[in-house]
Amino acid sequence: MYDSILKLYERSVLRRPVFSLLMVVLLVAAVGIFAKDFRLDASADSLMLENDQDLKYYRAISAKYGSDDFLVVSYAPQQELFTPESLADLRKLRDSLLQIERVGSVVSILDVPLINSPRLSLGDLKNGVRTLETPDIDLPLARAEFLTSPLYSDLILSADGKTTALQVIFKRDETYLQLLRARNSLSEIGLERSLTAAESIQLEQARQAFADYSAARSDQEALDIARVRAIMDEHRQQAELFLGGLPMIVADMIDFIRHDLLAFGLGVLVFLVTMLALIFRKPRWVILPMLCCFASVLFMFGFLGLVKWKVTVVSSNFTSLLLIITLSLCVHLVVRYNELFDEIPGADQLTMVREMVRSKAVPSIYTALTTIVAFASLLTSGIRPVIDFGWMMAIGISFALLISFILFPASLMLFKAPVQFKHRFDITGVITRSCARWVELRGTLTLWIFAGLSVVAVLGISRLTVENRFIDNFKSSTEIYQGMELIDRQLGGTTPLDLIIDADADFFTAQQNEAAAEEDPFADDFFDEEESEAGLSGSSYWYNSYQIETLQQVHNYLDQLPASGKVLSLATTMNLMQQVNNDAPLDNISLAVIHKKLPEQIEQSLFKPYLAEDGNQVRFSVRVIESTPGLRRNELLKQIRSDLTEKLQFKPEQVHLTGMFVLYNNVLQSLFTSQILTLGVVFLVIMGMFLLQFRSLRLATIAIIPNLFSAGLVLGLMGWLNIPLDIMTITIAAITIGIAVDDTIHYVHRFTEEIQVDGDYLGAVKRCHDSVGRAMYYTSITIIIGFSILALSNFIPTIYFGLFTGLAMLIAMIANLTLLALLLIRWRPRDA
Repeated sequence: MYDSILKLYERSVLRRPVFSLLMVVLLVAAVGIFAKDFRLDASADSLMLENDQDLKYYRAISAKYGSDDFLVVSYAPQQELFTPESLADLRKLRDSLLQIERVGSVVSILDVPLINSPRLSLGDLKNGVRTLETPDIDLPLARAEFLTSPLYSDLILSADGKTTALQVIFKRDETYLQLLRARNSLSEIGLERSLTAAESIQLEQARQAFADYSAARSDQEALDIARVRAIMDEHRQQAELFLGGLPMIVADMIDFIRHDLLAFGLGVLVFLVTMLALIFRKPRWVILPMLCCFASVLFMFGFLGLVKWKVTVVSSNFTSLLLIITLSLCVHLVVRYNELFDEIPGADQLTMVREMVRSKAVPSIYTALTTIVAFASLLTSGIRPVIDFGWMMAIGISFALLISFILFPASLMLFKAPVQFKHRFDITGVITRSCARWVELRGTLTLWIFAGLSVVAVLGISRLTVENRFIDNFKSSTEIYQGMELIDRQLGGTTPLDLIIDADADFFTAQQNEAAAEEDPFADDFFDEEESEAGLSGSSYWYNSYQIETLQQVHNYLDQLPASGKVLSLATTMNLMQQVNNDAPLDNISLAVIHKKLPEQIEQSLFKPYLAEDGNQVRFSVRVIESTPGLRRNELLKQIRSDLTEKLQFKPEQVHLTGMFVLYNNVLQSLFTSQILTLGVVFLVIMGMFLLQFRSLRLATIAIIPNLFSAGLVLGLMGWLNIPLDIMTITIAAITIGIAVDDTIHYVHRFTEEIQVDGDYLGAVKRCHDSVGRAMYYTSITIIIGFSILALSNFIPTIYFGLFTGLAMLIAMIANLTLLALLLIRWRPRDA
């Protein structure tokens, strides 16, 4: 059957090269034209877990109390802040920001209500509130209030009074939320049961509508961020300014992705051309592999644009990976073609190309399949960008294999005379033959070295963690890092964590009993009249004088946590209201008056963000200090839940933790499980493919050992260096195995051919090192240096990804040229 397929291939491709090339060009052009629709995505949703119930709860809470869709502009004037000149410049900055169409409001020290400059009473509040823009406001007194206020200190003004923050709040995008709800509601139905044909069509339409609108919204958001920065630049002579907030991080990360795609794609391309020119020294051996690389990448860009598949920060390296993998396939073909000059001297071009394809087709197909399996294993991660990355690479490698065995051989057929490349100084042969001699002379030492390193790897893996600070993902020179650090240090922390506490279920049972009693015609309505006068304070669980102490206990508990920055809650509001109540304790009547009579500005600032409309749910807003040394997210969340239920006696069902802090922690905690699943799937499937290809459990086991070692040693090194797993480094092990196993397959496949020549195991290893070993060396060095280019990124996980993947490939090359060869020599079949 194999011979029949080869004959069909020869008739279709090798004897009709022009037609084959035309078909490839048409296919690449037809798909590549959609590259114009290629999109990037760095939104928070792109980093969330699939079907995360905490994400659903977070969106519901955000809709009730307000979202994280705002920017923070820090402003530190060169002169004193509370001077007419500085406030005038701050006012100009605020007014300019308000001119941006999507900005709904800007909250600054100019706008927030002041109640102690001088002290106001409850009666005064009914007549309106003072702000810094109130005529004849006492600036020194206002400054003192900002520095001591439980609401404003370390939030809107730093402790030293030199830096203030402006919160730029974007208008609520109802269209976006409506499209999101439509998509999610249909998706949730699909999780519970099979969708009907009509529902499936509706879901696809909803997804497309949401994707299209999100893309337009992302573009507009980037323009808004650029406008904000331009406005900030107009004030830099008067003050030092930094920009922070989730929309800014998203916009900047998209810029990082765009930079990485362009810079590293071009960098790897230039490097590959240089390497090919240095190794092969013939134009055709540079041009043809690069044509294959170009066709593969253009096809994938077009395909992603066609299916509207967005590239995230995780998948931004797909260009470099696809270039490297495509080149690896071509290099093995070039090296094999060159070997044929000695094996079949004087052969014509058709014979040379046909034999090259015949001898390399099977191992290349298996290497491509194993690499596809490695990337496909990422589908088990549960993290959307990692899943998408796996699909992208699986599709890209499939096309790279097709291109390599159509475009490359067909192009060679256009050259009538075979051309061999010659080595001026065979340094590659020196290196590979040295490895063979090492194995021959120091086999036992080699085994001991690898055994010792394996122990080191296992111990290192046991030290791996997933806890990392988000701020550490960026270089200190980036505005993301600088803005987060300043807000962390001076303005109460960066990462939002919300504690939601519901009313006790017994409270609702009591309400139902009271409702039933009200239906009794003989019931006394005296207490009903009293409750009516008390308003919300008489009908709600939280908004009453009995719960003030409980609210304060929870607030104080959260405030004393080492990682807590600014904590705001209804307890903060109660403290302020007690101040305007002449420091007298608040009773239910006072609370009812406050709730009914306070101006809208006070209600919007002090009540709605922390208390549900029915008074039966409260929200504690915590800003976590991301730069806290030794921050452990999962341990902190467990501690809060435990302390609230055990020490403060809340029922577990009352307590809910949400916010970006929780969602990011969920992603991190899933990485351990994801890593185990990924590696497990990779090794099981690759082991099965080895058994299928080599039809020998011995050879399959030998082949898997060097790849286990290289992946394990790199993970162990990360553990020893205290480098945590993240959404980028989690892919290192699978990618290492998927790429490194290519060389293993080529080596073992060649070994099985060489051993049949004379049955000399050592001689077969030496011949393999001197033939396929060269291709392994070329591809490995190319991959190692190619990945190292990623160290120039601004995104720290990308740097780690590039360096550790390159290191893993170096270890894999050494293991294949030493340990693999040694095991093939020593672990022989019984009849050998």
